[in-house]
Amino acid sequence: MPKDIADIQRGKLTYPVAGIPQTGEAIEVGPGVLWLRMPLGGPLGHINCWALEDGDGWTLVDTGMGHAETLAAWETVLAGPLGGRPVKRVVVTHLHPDHVGAAGWLTRRFGVELWMTRLEYLTCRVMAADTCREAPAEGVAFYRAAGWTEAELDAYRKRFGRFGSMLAPLPDGFRRISDGDVLIIGGREWRVVVGSGHSPEHASLWSPELGLIITGDQVLPRISSNVGVHPTEPEADPLHDWLTSLARVKSIVPDDVLALPAHNEPFHGLHARIDQLIEGHEKALARLRAALDEPKRAVDVFPLLFRRTVDGSLLGFATGESLAHLNYLRARGEAERSRDETGVDWWRAVGAQA
Repeated sequence: MPKDIADIQRGKLTYPVAGIPQTGEAIEVGPGVLWLRMPLGGPLGHINCWALEDGDGWTLVDTGMGHAETLAAWETVLAGPLGGRPVKRVVVTHLHPDHVGAAGWLTRRFGVELWMTRLEYLTCRVMAADTCREAPAEGVAFYRAAGWTEAELDAYRKRFGRFGSMLAPLPDGFRRISDGDVLIIGGREWRVVVGSGHSPEHASLWSPELGLIITGDQVLPRISSNVGVHPTEPEADPLHDWLTSLARVKSIVPDDVLALPAHNEPFHGLHARIDQLIEGHEKALARLRAALDEPKRAVDVFPLLFRRTVDGSLLGFATGESLAHLNYLRARGEAERSRDETGVDWWRAVGAQA
């Protein structure tokens, strides 16, 4: 997360829901809408999932990881707050394992469909297929170009292909949802609002009647979504996609909704938060642009973008996000790069001396 975002005044955001559900519990945040939390490792701790009353059963939105701890938590929720009533479908906002990980387990258990955008489902299938593969040469070259050391590249080789281990096996088919679709859940309309940048085709769900929007990772109240460039598409410009998507959400969804994010608590102040996120990235880009008067590798710009120290567990995320900012400047003619004889890329402002 670019560090300026944490510094921007947040007085316009409020958190009206009393309490936080513990694992296996639920809190009603709207008529027939339950807030659940599933355990995660690492600093985030939990992911928010949502159960929407749907006739005699439930539509679930996001699922948590495909690990035994999460599946046990679902057993408790299904028997407890969900009253033993059946799951009728599973909707997943996007492909990351904390959102889709238990989807295959849930859909098979209840014999129901996975509802997901096409790019999220297919990209997830491709990434899961990398399980147990050796790290590709293109990936090693990508991170070497960013300035990784040989030790860091060795660590990448060892951990490559673990994506699939975080998922229960995906269903072999799915029900496609697209931007602008209207899902009827419990007799109420939920509109699909697609964004990109954090992931290829992220789906948020907005209920005008209830005044709720399930934002997934598209808009988070206390942290910023990771927006990164990856070896599979090194020339991508995901930061442009994400900032454009944020502006579009603001133009479509009214400010008086209660936003239900994947992390942190439900909040009021959707438009203010979108403004904060955009402003934070604009400040980070301005600082980065000024620093490129001297040539820099992607790893050299970490202190310009991130508040925390970037260690091994965060190195891939930080590198991807740094490259997203650099690619954004390059696409707008404000930065350029050159590769040296060792395969390392050096970035500088356009017009700066080499």
